[in-house]
Amino acid sequence: MNLILLRHGESQWNLENKFTGWHDVKLTKRGVLEAEFAGQELKKNNYNIISIHTSLLNRAIETAKIVMKKIDFSENKLIYNWRLNERHYGALQGLNKSETAKKYGEDQVKIWRRSFDIPPPLLEEEDDRHPKFSKKFQNINTALPKGESLSDVIDRLSPFWSEYLKYIGKNPGDHLIVAHSNSLRAVVKILENLSDEEIIDINIPTGVPLVYSLDQSYNILEKKYLLDDKTLKKMQQSIQNQGKI
Repeated sequence: MNLILLRHGESQWNLENKFTGWHDVKLTKRGVLEAEFAGQELKKNNYNIISIHTSLLNRAIETAKIVMKKIDFSENKLIYNWRLNERHYGALQGLNKSETAKKYGEDQVKIWRRSFDIPPPLLEEEDDRHPKFSKKFQNINTALPKGESLSDVIDRLSPFWSEYLKYIGKNPGDHLIVAHSNSLRAVVKILENLSDEEIIDINIPTGVPLVYSLDQSYNILEKKYLLDDKTLKKMQQSIQNQGKI
């Protein structure tokens, strides 16, 4: 089978270089084009996608629905799961990454963005950015995050992942997850069994399908992005530069 990971298209806060986290923002015009590109590539490569999972955040949902139209996948089959939400950036949410680097230093921002187990500064309980104040998350029956490290995201994702592997094991075909930079990095770390150090340098660009061909034991037979290497490296370098002054 093929497991396809897709980070949502460019969002407004991606464009503005802000820590987005659980804040809801829309795709930019470029983001819409990226989502359309992803759908076209999936169709061109004849993937037989039989399931699509996404988060509860608009930018991922919007991307998923654009892709679904391109590949003629029924919208009522889209499966939502809050555990695929982006990492909550705590008190950094809404701040510009470059300005934050000026204030705290590039090294500190890299730690907050890319380290495995160091969370950002946590939100105060009554901060209006706390997820508990969003109607969208009212039905989540567990403690909502005030800020998460990648390790926290993996812990949050684990119940979903266990059930997901059972599901795709019983349903041969190609499966698509449309989510976010860090929720997908969490999946990549688990899938590739990467070390805490190795995951630091993994940068997943917006709107580019990442395809894993798997055997029945979920061993990776092949990994590839549906994009030429030169453009891919340019996009990954751009992600690295977001936390620089």
